[in-house]
Amino acid sequence: MIRLITDSAAMLPADLRDRYQIAVVPLTITIDGHDHSEGVDLTTADFYARLHEGATVSTAAPAPGVFAAAYRAAAATGATAILSIHTGTAYSATVASAAIAARLVDVPVDVVDTGVASFPVALSVWSAAERLAAGGTVDMAADAALRTAAETGSLFVVGAPELARRGGRFVAVGGTITPTTVLELTGGTLGELAHVADVSEAIELMIDRTRQLGRAQPIRVGVGHAVRSEVAGHLAACLEHEPGVASVTVYDIGPSVGAHTGAGTVGVVYAPER
Repeated sequence: MIRLITDSAAMLPADLRDRYQIAVVPLTITIDGHDHSEGVDLTTADFYARLHEGATVSTAAPAPGVFAAAYRAAAATGATAILSIHTGTAYSATVASAAIAARLVDVPVDVVDTGVASFPVALSVWSAAERLAAGGTVDMAADAALRTAAETGSLFVVGAPELARRGGRFVAVGGTITPTTVLELTGGTLGELAHVADVSEAIELMIDRTRQLGRAQPIRVGVGHAVRSEVAGHLAACLEHEPGVASVTVYDIGPSVGAHTGAGTVGVVYAPER
């Protein structure tokens, strides 16, 4: 039996975890000097409340020992091979940690560096899970994950531009980022799609752009938000019946990503439906 493992920064929804029995290894979220395990002893709501209060926040990849424990647990439940799919090395040390752990366990572990972060990782894991469910090998599933990762894109607004700039992850974007600057990430390149008057106009732009993408080829869509459930719900409702949009999944932007973008972030992630 082949088991899938990913990290909590993938924002993988619970229904997909349960459907494909995917284990999730938590990142460490440090708030005012106290460590928490993402999704274990720290809820998304509590995290953003602390961030709003001015807490100092940082994130760290899971330690190799945490990964090794997850691999051994999978082996104990019958796994004869493990495919470990993770956030790209440009964003986190997670892959390096997983690779060290893979050498510490007896079960064969293949570690996949997706090169992407947040929900694009979840879409990659989803593709791998479907390939395995169809009878594919570890190599086939890894290839499916990498192909999906390479073809994902996203459209979003950042809730806390000053936090994003300070973290250094948006230095490639020229000009000033505001909460109504619609950003687009495709092919590993982040750029400004448009600067609009308000969030409503930003949402309409995301909807129109996603519709265009769906007309070109069927796509699977994720709608993510950080404390903007009503906005995300509206965005999802506008997209779920669009021709070319095969599915829409709403997810919370958790602490490991929200620490770099802040409350108020909302957007669309997409990948081809295969």
